[in-house]
Amino acid sequence: MNILSIQSSVAYGHVGNSAAVFPLQRLGIEVWAVNTVHFSNHTGYGEWRGPVLAAGDVSEVLRGIGERGVLGSCGAVLSGYMGDVSLGEVILGAVGRVRGANPQALFCCDPVMGDEGRGFFVRPGIPRFMRERAVPAADVVTPNQFELEYLAGVEVRTLGGALAAAEKVLGLGPGTVLVTSLRRRDAGEEGRIEMLAATREGAWLVGTPLLPLEVNGAGDATAALFLGHLLLGRGLEEALSLTASSVYAVLEKTLRRGAREIQLVAAQESLVAPPVRFPVRRVA
Repeated sequence: MNILSIQSSVAYGHVGNSAAVFPLQRLGIEVWAVNTVHFSNHTGYGEWRGPVLAAGDVSEVLRGIGERGVLGSCGAVLSGYMGDVSLGEVILGAVGRVRGANPQALFCCDPVMGDEGRGFFVRPGIPRFMRERAVPAADVVTPNQFELEYLAGVEVRTLGGALAAAEKVLGLGPGTVLVTSLRRRDAGEEGRIEMLAATREGAWLVGTPLLPLEVNGAGDATAALFLGHLLLGRGLEEALSLTASSVYAVLEKTLRRGAREIQLVAAQESLVAPPVRFPVRRVA
């Protein structure tokens, strides 16, 4: 199984491809990583160095992969942080070529745009591109709650609101919406965070304890794991449970180590077999 992953990369820490490639490899999936930026560290530090790669350079890398004659063996394209809106058409072009070679290939779009508290942290034009071009072209989208609200054009404060917002995003075109971080007023229990997966057939919810830490890259790892489990033939409920359970285990290890970066290597066994499996329930 092969995945073409087109997103950011950092030398220090784990975001973008630096957070997605290793979890997929631990699941036994080959990853063709194409970087949209190559930064020293993620932008959450406030300072970073390195280039946003030009659209032409990224396109050349993708063209070279295609020239190897391997696109027919690509099971999915995963996209994340773009760096510049000009890269959007390059990514969609790659999706089109992969689908041309393998009509069964999935496109999983992680619509990286912003976060609660920080607002948008991407360049102008990217949010609009995500809503109008990337999300409608995707099979699976993995927004956080802030991104879900932007894509749906509504605030999300309750489970009903989250389901309505997910339905609006499904109406844009994708078949599956995974909300990677949901916090709602009617959860009935303090100190929990949830993931919500919705399709046109129904919706499923899983909750884990909310840990007292702030790290970047967990969403990137979440999108990769969820897509990986789907490609390996697991049903949506099992993919959701395994993803939430593995991400929680990684974050719990990160907290115990007092680290500022998610501890993917230290918690690598949990990427394959999480020690605690959190139950999933159908909510629609």
